[in-house]
Amino acid sequence: MQTVHIEFMVNGKEVALDVPAGATALQVIREMLGLKGSKEGCGIGECGACTVVVDGKAVNACLLLAAQLDGCRLLTVEGLADPAGLHPLQEKMIEHHAVQCGFCTPGVLMSSYALFAEKANPKREEIVAAVAGNLCRCTGYQQIITAIEAAVPGENR
Repeated sequence: MQTVHIEFMVNGKEVALDVPAGATALQVIREMLGLKGSKEGCGIGECGACTVVVDGKAVNACLLLAAQLDGCRLLTVEGLADPAGLHPLQEKMIEHHAVQCGFCTPGVLMSSYALFAEKANPKREEIVAAVAGNLCRCTGYQQIITAIEAAVPGENR
């Protein structure tokens, strides 16, 4: 089997790996790095369960070749919290009961995180657009949108 050597940052830590040439980023994240937050729902980029943030942008890890991570900064849901506690988005998801089965939650969090990194005070329409690629079969989305809105600083809602 042919491999590719890649070096990148994952959740603030430098990583160097030899990965199978055809491996997806999701396979490497889950199987080689042991980070199980990102899920494979559909495998074709339709559900958003595998969303991670690469160089500040939300991407579907199932569509990204692992080799494309070379030289990048990768953030997974495991990297959101810090020693001081949960990320405000995580806190608001809990507070507003936006987590039910939890399968979609990591992807929703990462899509929201990328939005906040791009725009500090997004409006409701921008939040809805940012998570449009994240399918949820449990919540009906209202709690998710409300939780993300609650994490927006200020009174622009």
